[in-house]
Amino acid sequence: MNTTSTKIKNGYATNINFKKVPGVKALGLAILLSTGLNGFAQESKKDKVNIGFIYPVSTNGTHAALDTNVFSLNALVGVSAAEKGLSFAGLSNIVRKNASGTQFAGFSNHIGGKASGAQFAGFINTYGGGNGAAIAGFANISKENSGAQVAGFMNWTSKNVSAVQVAGFMNKAADVKGSQIAGFINVAKKVKGVQLAGFINVADSSDYPIGIINIVKNGEKSIALTTNQNLTTMATFRSGGKVLYGIIGAGYNFKNKDEVYAFEAGLGAHFFQSEHFRLNAELTGSSLQDFKRGNYFKSTFQLLPSLRIGQNLELFAGPSFNFVSTNTEEGKTLQKHYVKSWDRKDNTLHALFLGYTGGLAISF
Repeated sequence: MNTTSTKIKNGYATNINFKKVPGVKALGLAILLSTGLNGFAQESKKDKVNIGFIYPVSTNGTHAALDTNVFSLNALVGVSAAEKGLSFAGLSNIVRKNASGTQFAGFSNHIGGKASGAQFAGFINTYGGGNGAAIAGFANISKENSGAQVAGFMNWTSKNVSAVQVAGFMNKAADVKGSQIAGFINVAKKVKGVQLAGFINVADSSDYPIGIINIVKNGEKSIALTTNQNLTTMATFRSGGKVLYGIIGAGYNFKNKDEVYAFEAGLGAHFFQSEHFRLNAELTGSSLQDFKRGNYFKSTFQLLPSLRIGQNLELFAGPSFNFVSTNTEEGKTLQKHYVKSWDRKDNTLHALFLGYTGGLAISF
């Protein structure tokens, strides 16, 4: 039986009978495979396909850092000048200039120029600028960005953002024409959109910050003293922009004997604003504690017509609608009249009631 194989010569296939060339079966097969791979890798001088293990062990070899690829597949680390298609790497993709395709990496993607596609990394994406999406398990770091950034911990853009930043802990940018959403803190300069943080927003100007504390340079900050129908008196810090603001405070209940320490946090919004009048709508959560056994939690929605006296003084008072959950005797008797109430088998009272809140705020 004759043993034959095929060789590429000048673009045509010819048959070689290895039986007639003693001792070169393995050598011929190796030459064939080598010729095929080299021909595939050098199909185009400008746009290439790169397949490898780690730089420079790849079809593009030591020249890989100067090549532009339409497809890259590397077991560990891939290096190229530019990418125009898909790039896969077990650890990292390193692109010296621009990338207009999509990069997938188990650990990181690093693009020296503009990224106009999407980057997916298990840990971090870094790039000069972009108008695509960057998704990382830990962080996205860029000079500027006009696409979405999603990171498990942090998005950090040194210049402007014109889309959305979503991070488990922190977002940082210069001017933002979009939204920042973070589990703990957002930091920016001028924001034309929404800042949503689990705790704090910082900006030069931001009309719609949603956070417990909002340090807005061109916004509002005030200290308020409030009380309600149950003599729970609170000192609160209100901070935010022209429309939305956050509330945090602590106080004392003068009606109870044991559960007297009060804590409050929430969000508010200004409506119908004029020089001397506006309507404040607030949604807050509060508790009364003796730091022992038992719980008293209250959710409140209140509408507070406000009279502004001068530039720094504000008087407000209005009705409130409340939902309370408590398993203590003081908590159950604190409010005498309920719109609706029901007891659970675990001795917890759930109830709805109407009330009122009034106070005085000094802005600074």
